[in-house]
Amino acid sequence: MKIAITGGTGFVGRALAAQLEAAGHQTVQLSRRTGVDVQDLVALSKAFAGCDAVAHCAGINRELPGQRYEDVHVRGTRNVVTAAESAGVRRLVLMSFLRARPNCGSGYHESKWAAEEIVRASSIDSTVIKAGVVYGSGDHLLDHLSHALYSFPVFGLVGFRDRPVRPIAVEDLARILAAGATDPRLANTTLPVTGPEQLTLAGVVARVAEVLGKRPVFVRLPIVLHRFMAQVLERTMKIPMISLAQVRILSESLVEPFAGSSGLDAVPDDLRPTQRFDPEAIRRGLPEPGRFGCRDLSFSTCA
Repeated sequence: MKIAITGGTGFVGRALAAQLEAAGHQTVQLSRRTGVDVQDLVALSKAFAGCDAVAHCAGINRELPGQRYEDVHVRGTRNVVTAAESAGVRRLVLMSFLRARPNCGSGYHESKWAAEEIVRASSIDSTVIKAGVVYGSGDHLLDHLSHALYSFPVFGLVGFRDRPVRPIAVEDLARILAAGATDPRLANTTLPVTGPEQLTLAGVVARVAEVLGKRPVFVRLPIVLHRFMAQVLERTMKIPMISLAQVRILSESLVEPFAGSSGLDAVPDDLRPTQRFDPEAIRRGLPEPGRFGCRDLSFSTCA
């Protein structure tokens, strides 16, 4: 099959392309870097020509000028569906978020939900993947945790209550996304996808710290303080250590999906995630050791 991947040069898109190509499929990796923006309907229509399936993985976790949640997640998804329908694409799989839902006061969550509804209403056989926290080489979780643990002796936890989380390895997620584009069993389904092991957020940080040989002091900070820090970091860092959307995500349970009126379907047994968040998996995903520095600042001129 020939399969187009929006967000194809990103963290999940790259893993999905590797999974599909290893299975003998041809991939077309699309992103702003390759000159195909999901806000450009004409470019999408040309890119989808001759494709059997589209995996829509493009998304953002903070807003920038010209890249608002409404623009990327909602209008962008509508463009993807329109272009796929006009190109005769037979399968469409959407990478969404476990807790995406309407009317919750979060632009990230609400726009992801709107994207799900657009895909489910399309004329193409579709699969919506509602993924939890994803980790692996090139992610934000291990990358930012690692740099933070090298940079600061104190680690601020979000809120005064610890939340459960089931981290999912990007390889497991990519396998399910690939099945969404190729396996007829997953046509017209909405699948919540989380890892096989339940931890607390503090437990996740502690496990990464142990692998790094670090012993940070954990301090619980109010969510409002984390929001303030996220606002500052979004304005000062190229890739913020934490964004406003991530604060909202981390302040909620990350094991229970939102179903909505469409309901949820079960992941087939042979596709269920198996990789535990163990030291070996953590080591595979860690970046080069180092602190946050001037290179991470949006206004920096250092090399």
